[in-house]
Amino acid sequence: MEDIDRKRKSNLPNWLTAFRMLCIPLVVIFLSYPGRLSSFLAALFMGMAFITDILDGYYARKYESVTALGKLLDPLADKILVLISMIMLIPLNRIPILIVIVIIARELAVTGLRSIAVSKGIIIQASRLGKYKTIFQAVAVLGLALHYDYFTVDFHIVGMSFLWVALVLTIWSGWEYFHKFSRIFYEK
Repeated sequence: MEDIDRKRKSNLPNWLTAFRMLCIPLVVIFLSYPGRLSSFLAALFMGMAFITDILDGYYARKYESVTALGKLLDPLADKILVLISMIMLIPLNRIPILIVIVIIARELAVTGLRSIAVSKGIIIQASRLGKYKTIFQAVAVLGLALHYDYFTVDFHIVGMSFLWVALVLTIWSGWEYFHKFSRIFYEK
């Protein structure tokens, strides 16, 4: 019985990541329609997805249940959620397309860099700056999804403020990854 309980706990992070991935189509559906209610529902499912990201990391560390599947799906789910949300916000005129292009290009470049590094036997861990970038991107898309005023707070302005910081962190952390990789690569 104890073994079954341990197995359930060790699978919990992967289930949370799967739930996060299931939220993505709901976010897409709700961001397909302009309006206060659909914006609120999109932000609600985004928020639930971002909370599961925090929880799956916590449980993976607590129960020492880091799996190869989790290492693949966790960052993938984060990137897909944020990038698809940004893309869906473009036709709603809530996010500048140029910022989305820069962020997508950085994500593709860093993912490619990591793939090259892995093929050479080099593991490039996520940096603290990259984690801050993810947090600012998440808060930005939540604010931009909400978009309207709630309790006298203009969430579009909040979202755009976080987006500009996220853009700076995105470029900075991307440069940091390439700088770190070039040092490691040329040392080998």
